[in-house]
Amino acid sequence: MNIDMIRAAATRIEGHARRTPLLSSPFLDAIAGRRVWIKPECLQHTGSFKFRGGYSALSALAPDVRAKGVIAFSSGNHAQGVALAAAMHGTSSVIVMPSEAPQLKIENTRALGAEVVLYDRATESRDEIGDRLSAERGLTLIKPYDEPQVIAGQGTCGLEIAQDANALGIKNADVLVCCGGGGLTAGVALALEADAPTLRARPAEPQGFDDVARSLASGTIKRNAALSGNICDAIITPQPGDLTFPIMQRLCGSGLAVSEQEVLRAMAHAFLRLKIVAEPGGAAALAAALFHGDEIEGDDVIVTVSGGNVDPAMFARALETL
Repeated sequence: MNIDMIRAAATRIEGHARRTPLLSSPFLDAIAGRRVWIKPECLQHTGSFKFRGGYSALSALAPDVRAKGVIAFSSGNHAQGVALAAAMHGTSSVIVMPSEAPQLKIENTRALGAEVVLYDRATESRDEIGDRLSAERGLTLIKPYDEPQVIAGQGTCGLEIAQDANALGIKNADVLVCCGGGGLTAGVALALEADAPTLRARPAEPQGFDDVARSLASGTIKRNAALSGNICDAIITPQPGDLTFPIMQRLCGSGLAVSEQEVLRAMAHAFLRLKIVAEPGGAAALAAALFHGDEIEGDDVIVTVSGGNVDPAMFARALETL
């Protein structure tokens, strides 16, 4: 896994993925006590950064392999990214999703042409289901984060951050990344190492599901005790990836953990001040920037709003915090 793979992915997705800007608001700066720059991947195709990795992985497959179809497992954002990328490449997709995933994400995945297979996250293994269906149907498994071409695709987000930060003269800033298995965090970290080495990636996670933060602190992979039970469904994974963790261990700063209430408030502020819609998991990094300023150094902080696929009821709950 290296910067050359990320640059190659950037070439493949150019003209297909949206190039999202860095946004700012003086109101958010005042809350955070520093300048806050937001990378709104909620505006990406399918409403999250996951389209980058999905398209990167599909476009890297040999045509005859791709034609047989692909399979992925996801709570919703990777699902939609892979489903759309498969449709754009004229092939089929099967998506294994937890039964408690937001209904909007399940419906959107089906609407993009995927076959959805639901499972119980507490009692069944998505890996086992994915492996079985791959073998039975000859499908290629596109893992959500522990897959080199997926990490490369997510790293294109980091290339854009580096380019825009350099243009804005942003130096010595933390780049807070909403983190589940670490695909986006690792990809961004690799891109920053190459193109903006004075910027440092840091993972942001929900309290109680901060396996990456605990793994980075201990130097060994730690697992979450629970696999569900938090509104940040998009970034709840059992543990960091075997590929992503060594990258994060080498390049990332310490992790930050945010509460559900902080996430909901961050969602509300993003809507009120920037007019963007963030889902809970996509707002974790912004919550860390706004409400954990004592854990951040420097005059600037860059954050990813990594997804915006939120049910109306959850979004209304967030707006009630204002």
